[in-house]
Amino acid sequence: MIKQTILQSTPTVADWHFPNMPTHFAQDGDTESETSPQADVLVAEPEVAKPPMYAVVMYNDNYTPMEFVVYVLQSEFRHSMDSAVEIMLTIHNSSKGIAGIYPKDIAETKAKKVNSLAHREGYPLLTQIEPHQGE
Repeated sequence: MIKQTILQSTPTVADWHFPNMPTHFAQDGDTESETSPQADVLVAEPEVAKPPMYAVVMYNDNYTPMEFVVYVLQSEFRHSMDSAVEIMLTIHNSSKGIAGIYPKDIAETKAKKVNSLAHREGYPLLTQIEPHQGE
């Protein structure tokens, strides 16, 4: 008798994908309850925020050749020759310049890659990331 009562009280329709969803107790001959919704729910579109952006900043030094800076800007940041030269001159004249603006993880990866490349080549070129306030 107890076993029969337990079997009757266990949910017969439960979805393991939604553990917090109320379970439905199906009964013999109850076909309407399987097709009709249990409650009306309004579904809102999720709000997706843009990720915070970071500027990859290259700093001037007196030892790294301008040609190497242009090479890095072209190879790692995909700048054209004209824009790479313009950024390199900004770095040279203003003591720093922005090589690119990316989400944080991409900016960190690019900065580390440029620092590693410069160190391998024997140059003290420093590249860091800074939070960028979008326009």
